[in-house]
Amino acid sequence: MTGYEYKVVPAPRKARKVKGAKTPEARFAYALQEVMNEHAALGWEFQRAETLPCDERQGLTSSQTVFRDLLVFRRPRDAQRTEAQEDVHPEPAELPDTADTPEPDPEDNITAPATDDTDTTPDTPDRDTGRT
Repeated sequence: MTGYEYKVVPAPRKARKVKGAKTPEARFAYALQEVMNEHAALGWEFQRAETLPCDERQGLTSSQTVFRDLLVFRRPRDAQRTEAQEDVHPEPAELPDTADTPEPDPEDNITAPATDDTDTTPDTPDRDTGRT
């Protein structure tokens, strides 16, 4: 089961002036678009817009109900987020176990240097270059 964390932010109340947006609706849509794109860049997925009541104090003794416009975003919790990323970028498959694989025949090795039958010294590392 995937767990999510949610973020609720107030919807913009004022439209910004934007080049090419002539009507108030177009400017307001652009303001909403900016908020959604900012949150999407941080990994939040837009879910819905809500208008919810909120009781606020008015004066010393009275209260008033005000309706607030909110935007709801969600994203997977950290553990699920890493699993989702692994699905997108899976780890490479494990290499097969080579313990049961027979050793290659040294005579088949093309790059092995030719041996001189007269040399009877054991293969020891050369102290100057570290080669055998």
